[in-house]
Order: sequence, then structure tokens, then C-alpha cells
Amino acid sequence: MIDVSRETEALAAYAALLRKWNPAINLVSPKTLDQLELRHIADSRALVEVSRFANDTWVDLGSGGGLPGVVVAILRPDLAVTMVESDQRKASFLRSVIRELSLGNANVVTGRIEQISGLNAANVSARALAPLPQLMAYVVQHLDHAGKAWLMKGRNWQNEVAEARRDWVFDLRTHPSTTDPDAAILEITGIRHV
Repeated sequence: MIDVSRETEALAAYAALLRKWNPAINLVSPKTLDQLELRHIADSRALVEVSRFANDTWVDLGSGGGLPGVVVAILRPDLAVTMVESDQRKASFLRSVIRELSLGNANVVTGRIEQISGLNAANVSARALAPLPQLMAYVVQHLDHAGKAWLMKGRNWQNEVAEARRDWVFDLRTHPSTTDPDAAILEITGIRHV
């Protein structure tokens, strides 16, 4: 059963931490900080909704300020969430959030995505990390062969998909963004290199 009040309080506390730390380490663009709940957190909530049947382990690549990794950990306490972040300061922020919000289902791996050992996750997410052709190699490295990638892409997603298909074969299901009519959440399975 979902504890809506616990989730609401945790998301509000997370937003407050983002606002507190952002001037020092630029977790989200300062120009979009006033849209934190309506854009950044809402995008991550939409991802949680479309992936509601996901289970087991979740790896968020290039977590930065924790979007979507922290939101996934808050809204899906049944998932073991690992956030991968190479920037030590951002990783420290993520650890602080995990500690302050008592997110016992979350942890942080500090290191470059391509240099850490494969995490073999059932689910892999990324938001604003890299163009899809480059992102696919990162996903494959950390995704279980039967797993799903949940990639949040902006307005250029169709071109990125076409470009990625030059080197990769994959099954794709798209989910429209709830905050940008031109953006999408890509649900990708069956990934293999051409």
C-alpha cells in the first residue's frame, strides 16, 4: 500500500535539499530551479508511473542531483535503487539525501559509468545524460539481458532513436512526457549490438 503522506513529505524534503545545495554544486540548471516540482520532479514521477510494474533492482546512470534516481527510491521503496555518479560532490549530495530521507533502499556508486563493473540491473534509467547512440553502450553494460531501460529523452528523441538503430537492435515502446509534448520516456528491451 502506498503511503501518500510519507511520499509527499519525502519529495518536499528532497526538493528543499536540492534548493539548498544547488547554488554550491549546480544540481539542476539555476534557470529551472523555480520549476523543480512542476518539471524535474514531475518528469521523474511520470517515469515511476510508466514503470510501475518494474521490480527487483534499478540503476540510475549519471544521477547528478538524483533525478530520477531519488524520486524512484522515494516512490518505489520495494526497489533496490543504485545511483551511479562520477562527480564526487554530486555523489556526496546523493548520500546526504539518502541519509536525511532514510532511503534504506538506495545507495550510490561513485565512478565513471564505463569504468565500474557491470551492475546487472533489472531496470536502468537515465535522464539528460548522453545522446542515445552513446547511452546504449552504458545501458548494455549495466542492464541484465532480460531487463528494461527507461530513458528520458527530450525533443530530439526520434532522431536519436534513428541514429542509435544504425549500431543497435532493440525493441522500443514510447511513453509521452507529461511535462513536454515533444519529449518522451523510451522503454527499451532486447538490446544487442549490430
